[in-house]
Amino acid sequence: IGGAVVTAAGVVRGVPTRAAVQSGVSLAVAAVPEGLPLLATMAQISAARRLAARGVLVRNPRAVEALGRVDVLLADKTGTLTMGQIRLTGVSDGTTDAALDQLADRHRDILVAALRASPAEREAHDPLPHLTDRAVVDGALALGVTATNGQDWQRADELPFEPARGYHAVLGRDRDGDVLSAKGAPEVVLPRCRAWDDGRGAREMSAELQRDLYAHVEQLARQGYRVLAVAERRASGRGDLDDERVDRLVLLGFVALSDPVRPAAAAAVEQLRQAGVRTVMATGDHPSTAEGIAHELSLLDGGSVVTGSELDALNDDQLAAALPDVSVFARVTPAQKLRLVAAYQAAGHGIAMIGDGANDAPAIRNADVGVALGEHGTSGARRAADLVVPGNKIEVLLDAVIEGRAMWVSVREAVAILLGGNLGEMAFTVAGAAVSGRSPLNPRQLLLVNLLTDAVPAMAIATRAPRDVSPEVLLAEGPDASLGRSLERAIVARACTTAGSAGGAWVAARMTGRGARASTVALAALVGTQLAQTVLSGGRDPVVLAAALGSWVALVATIQTPGVSGVFGCTPLGPIGWTTAGAASAAGLAASPLVARAVAVLLPAA
Repeated sequence: IGGAVVTAAGVVRGVPTRAAVQSGVSLAVAAVPEGLPLLATMAQISAARRLAARGVLVRNPRAVEALGRVDVLLADKTGTLTMGQIRLTGVSDGTTDAALDQLADRHRDILVAALRASPAEREAHDPLPHLTDRAVVDGALALGVTATNGQDWQRADELPFEPARGYHAVLGRDRDGDVLSAKGAPEVVLPRCRAWDDGRGAREMSAELQRDLYAHVEQLARQGYRVLAVAERRASGRGDLDDERVDRLVLLGFVALSDPVRPAAAAAVEQLRQAGVRTVMATGDHPSTAEGIAHELSLLDGGSVVTGSELDALNDDQLAAALPDVSVFARVTPAQKLRLVAAYQAAGHGIAMIGDGANDAPAIRNADVGVALGEHGTSGARRAADLVVPGNKIEVLLDAVIEGRAMWVSVREAVAILLGGNLGEMAFTVAGAAVSGRSPLNPRQLLLVNLLTDAVPAMAIATRAPRDVSPEVLLAEGPDASLGRSLERAIVARACTTAGSAGGAWVAARMTGRGARASTVALAALVGTQLAQTVLSGGRDPVVLAAALGSWVALVATIQTPGVSGVFGCTPLGPIGWTTAGAASAAGLAASPLVARAVAVLLPAA
């Protein structure tokens, strides 16, 4: 539109059509902020480098931008919010709970069965894949308990644990025949039991007895324990094992495992909440276990706990309506975590997924920001992640969010420089063409302005770390705060200041000299005003100061060097010309606070 106005003004004033079109096209080209894509990329890379200084590996720099708009953190529990150091804590026969240093013979027998229902021990450098199995095996080993328990027991076949299966079963043989041992989630194992051995003999598993046992599991889980049911039965000599055969078991009891909460996790959850980022737990653990850990982290905040089976019963619309009220998703599978990520995205949330296991990898990959914990995380989780956090320090995630919000602040100021400066150039050029019939600046001068003000200075603003800004202020930033009306005000204020300074210098120079000299003075005032505003935005940042100074030196050299000056249609300036340009720039800079206030009145907050 600006180019069309300049062309039309020239034609109306009798300027040759070729020259009028040339002026219009040059203005249209100058108006395009061609540095914007590079500016955004460099801002992301600079933020990634600053995070690297804190030990965070940014595998995808574009994730830094997404960090600035994340408002939901979906967090795995084990190894993320907790230490990931699962230990065997106690054994229960369904009635009596015993600590490891107080195990009776009955409890030791339960631990023997749990050990039999675990994967075979491996070499020291090849640990068992599941933390719960490692905890049972290591705990039993520390107590001197073995799977044979002094008998001639040998492993024959097994069904390994899978999230969809919910248990690990092993078929073994002793001197009396085959023995089928199973260990897994109580809600999976108990329905497969026909009886409960209470130490005095097998009691039939009635509905009432099953409810009592579930209540006992619930009691253990509310203390934050991960509970596994242990069951066995004598088996025929078929020698093979499948899911259908894991049935008609006799419940022996339960093993309780603990995983302490990560010391810094509660503080990180609270700080993220203050930053407007809501933490939601997604775990495969029992809902009561998850609820106990969530309570310890002050993560519930009045929210509810939803299980994987309840999640499957909800359609997409029902799930979207339920999301704001849920703080914990328990007994969820990798596929369900993936569905949760998609549901939050569909609801318009910026979602980050953090975890350390291979089962978290699909959700990590599909989240807006995927975060893997580096120390004990699986290679699958790290490969899927955008960010890898060192040493399992979830608190470093707060630094990453601050950096993401800070990038939005820097980009807002840099975009205001680009768009505000270009809009000011357009306003000045259109007004000058309307007055004189010709563009005050020729095409090469317009491109020179962009070269000196858009490239290095704007890049310096975009890549710097915001100075003298507290984390609390930065955490309040983000797309909604940094863009929208805030950006519009900055662009319009900068455009008005730039156009006013250039216009004032051009009018003053036209009154005292030739047209070429007036264009050169306007060029110097235009560039000087934009560089002064850039320095004002950058504060005392040495890179910004160096970029502005370098651009100003390049401008002076271009204007004052006779041969180069002629290429750009300029004329070397004397003291009066430079004084006029400097005074116009200084006046514009001095008036910029008043202009900003006036623009704020004209463009009130939405």
